[in-house]
Amino acid sequence: MSGLRTLAMYILVLSSTSVLPRFATSRLRPCSLSKRKTTPTPRVTRTKRRPRQQKKNTAFRRYPWWVVTGGAVLAVALWIFIFVRVFVNPFSFRWNAIYGEPVEPDGFEVRGIDISHYQESIDWSRLRNAQVKGQPLRFVMIKATEGVSIIDENFNENFYQARQNDLIRGAYHFFVPSEDPARQALFFMKQVHLESGDLPPVLDVEKAGKLSVAELQTAVRKWLGIVEKHYGVKPIIYTGYHFKLKYLNDAVFDAYPYWIAHYYVEQLEYKGPWSFWQYTDVGHIDGIRGYVDCNIFNGELPQLYALTIPSEEYLDQ
Repeated sequence: MSGLRTLAMYILVLSSTSVLPRFATSRLRPCSLSKRKTTPTPRVTRTKRRPRQQKKNTAFRRYPWWVVTGGAVLAVALWIFIFVRVFVNPFSFRWNAIYGEPVEPDGFEVRGIDISHYQESIDWSRLRNAQVKGQPLRFVMIKATEGVSIIDENFNENFYQARQNDLIRGAYHFFVPSEDPARQALFFMKQVHLESGDLPPVLDVEKAGKLSVAELQTAVRKWLGIVEKHYGVKPIIYTGYHFKLKYLNDAVFDAYPYWIAHYYVEQLEYKGPWSFWQYTDVGHIDGIRGYVDCNIFNGELPQLYALTIPSEEYLDQ
């Protein structure tokens, strides 16, 4: 009972101090949120960028319109000329030679070819009657040797058949710059026995290898000197137009008959003296399957005969 009285007294005290109502109301009433005063965010106004005004090009305004137009036309015409001259012409000549009517040099009557094992088996009975631009073949240059050890596999047959079919024949050596020129000359002389009526021996120089201009010229002079002494006639030098200007542009070599290789041009651009011109490497001749190199002689037939080895005996050791 004392406990109940104590509890009753405690409740009475709480009610007198008004603690219970505040506690109760705090538990029963919903909490109210206090409103905070907020400052409005200022709006950012974007200004449109004005496009940059490009500076007007007044360079051409200094000239009349017809001057500007004329200059443009001349520039285009010059570009077309260079493009055709450098890129189109060489390919058009080769295209015509392969697929169309080849461009044959005019004004030359004495024509010939040069052959090697690349032409394989030749029908000599048809070849002897073949014509180029209405002119019969008069001469044939035949590959004989290369370096110090290579003999063209068809040389003996080709060399024999050329004489049998009444063609003026010649034999050429392909020069290898990395091999001794004296040994190359001796190798050629051992394999090639030229007779009266044959063309002088030919040195085919197309590559310099690792030799300088002076070194190559020395080597070529060595070969020419040995061979000239052996056969008693000046050999013929065969090389390309640009190679001649770069490596053999010397008065010493101008004293030798020059056989120039220059393809896909209407006229020979070389201004020095020359005897033969190899004008295409894609010729078509009766009796030969595939392509063959075609040549012209810079002169008439009596002059070609005068170039051949005479009937007198030459030194043959």
